[in-house]
Amino acid sequence: MGAGSVRLAAAAAALLVLATATVCAAQLRRDYYAGVCPNVESIVRDAVTRKFRQTFITVGATVHLFFHDCFVEGCDASVMVASTANNTAEKDHPANLGLAGDGFDTVIKAKAAVDAVPQCRNRVSCADILALATRDAIALAGGPSYAVELGRLDGLSSTSSSVNGKLAPPSFNLDQLTALFASNGLSQTDMIALSAGHTVGFAHCNFFTGRIRGPAPDPTLNPQYAAKLQAWCPANVDPRIVVTMDPVTPRTFDNQYFKNLQNGMGLLASDQLLYSDPRSRPTVNALAQSSEAFNKAFAEAMIKMGRIGVKTGAQGNIRRNCAVLN
Repeated sequence: MGAGSVRLAAAAAALLVLATATVCAAQLRRDYYAGVCPNVESIVRDAVTRKFRQTFITVGATVHLFFHDCFVEGCDASVMVASTANNTAEKDHPANLGLAGDGFDTVIKAKAAVDAVPQCRNRVSCADILALATRDAIALAGGPSYAVELGRLDGLSSTSSSVNGKLAPPSFNLDQLTALFASNGLSQTDMIALSAGHTVGFAHCNFFTGRIRGPAPDPTLNPQYAAKLQAWCPANVDPRIVVTMDPVTPRTFDNQYFKNLQNGMGLLASDQLLYSDPRSRPTVNALAQSSEAFNKAFAEAMIKMGRIGVKTGAQGNIRRNCAVLN
């Protein structure tokens, strides 16, 4: 296939993704539950607030969960489904084993709160509850709030094998990250903005030990930061040990993530390369410079991500239990 044919094929694929996203966006609307559960947003917000007061881990865990859900078979809460004797579900794929239990618990508690209202019982999808809970958790940590489009149905399946190739490992370079996000209708700017989800949350040591071990640390890593990471994650460290992804403002959802990249303090290799690569550095600098620009870019990207692979009609249903297929 010639270069021209490759470009045409890529353009056609991009148009297909855009067309699909447009159809999904048309099926979603803010007032989707107005006639059956008009107070769903306040019910979910109250449940998330209670969970947030119990543990700040709620924020990063819920954000992480939403990302991993949408990038695998779309935003359909399939990541919530528990494995059975006959099926290994998404959540038990190696790439999802790091998802904190508090994210799952946030959705379960919000679902219980919604279903406690008789008119709302089994009328609101787990997928929509996860989307709302993510927005609310971000706002509680000081991040931008935004309108959540509703009307997603829950997926009818959840398999570990469906995760393969859908989530970005820390080893991805800029071209690989850009291509993965483009396959989901998201631009490189969206990808960079969404990477700020790492401004809250934690990472297990094994996700970045390659950057701090060996003859010399990764040269893109701030030496003082590398020394701290070596102390926090010594050789043969307990694999359950985690490190905050933003060492400066770990409990605030803000644009400090991008300032950290400017200072060589991106925890994962796939974080730091956003600044190291001259093609993405201008966007990092712009988002580091302006909280307003960051909030706008992040909110817009989250709305777009919430449209990925939306299930409607016979493609899905409303789960009675988020962890069990109907």
